[in-house]
Amino acid sequence: MNSPSPLHIVFGTGPAGTTLAHHLLSQGKRVRCVNRTGQADIPGTEIVSCDLLDADAVDRICAGATVIYHCANVPYPDQVRILPLFQANLIRAASRAGARLVVLDTLYVYGETRGLPMTEAMPNAATTRKGRMRAQLAKAYLGAHEAGVVQVTLGRAADFFGPGVLNSALGDRVFPAALAGKPVQLLGDLDLPHSYSYIGDVARGLAILGESDEAVGRAWLLPVAPPLTQRAVSRLIASQLGKPVRAIALPKMAIRAFGLFSPFMREFVEMFYQYTEPQIVDSRLFEKTFGLEATPFEMALHETLDWYALRSRSPETPRVVTGEAG
Repeated sequence: MNSPSPLHIVFGTGPAGTTLAHHLLSQGKRVRCVNRTGQADIPGTEIVSCDLLDADAVDRICAGATVIYHCANVPYPDQVRILPLFQANLIRAASRAGARLVVLDTLYVYGETRGLPMTEAMPNAATTRKGRMRAQLAKAYLGAHEAGVVQVTLGRAADFFGPGVLNSALGDRVFPAALAGKPVQLLGDLDLPHSYSYIGDVARGLAILGESDEAVGRAWLLPVAPPLTQRAVSRLIASQLGKPVRAIALPKMAIRAFGLFSPFMREFVEMFYQYTEPQIVDSRLFEKTFGLEATPFEMALHETLDWYALRSRSPETPRVVTGEAG
């Protein structure tokens, strides 16, 4: 009797987890997706319900896994409290299963860079609550690897955009408005260079980290196209749509005001520095090591606009609810 193919488990069915699952399926992998509800529109995968705070349940879900991908997230106000608990349970489960743990990470760990390009050699210098928490998580993941507890690798992404990505700086405050001929809402200084992670490149990068022995024991910056200003992005959108796009820049003062009524905005204020200084990701090390380059921005933008246009015409288009990464 043939033994079953290696099992790849994806925790989280937001835009990153869903896109990763589709990519793994396209490679002929056996994929199990895990979320709280046990429901997701990812044909070809096994969908399982699990609370990541339940260590024993996580152990059971991960038994027999070859690679475990951590793409799960929680609402912004809960991250500092909850994400370290997720980490502890996933490290334990991956160790018991003898599986590699691939973690989707953010740029928060670097803190304010004063416009210096971010590289894997840049120290973690975060000063915000969420940035310090992310840096502590990264240190603990890599510490578990160094101690021989579990094989770990981290893939860091900038702000997401692409099909399925809604709650992002380049998400549902931008594309639906542009398609409808309304002003798009951008953040901070529109004339600063900013790196964006196309969700398809995030998925392909994480899949590579899951299978390459060279990847383990460190963090990697996943492939990004050359940075663009937000104003340039709005012009590219206008060019592809064939009609003008007017951009409105929301200042920090506006975000702070929204925070009086929105827990998300209240927590987001401390991260607003990302839109008042250049955010430049240098992903050449990943590209050189693994031979994966970012999708050209114009192509990725075209696919994103197509998805949003389809979504506007079809109420059945799945709603993917989070896109925060960078």
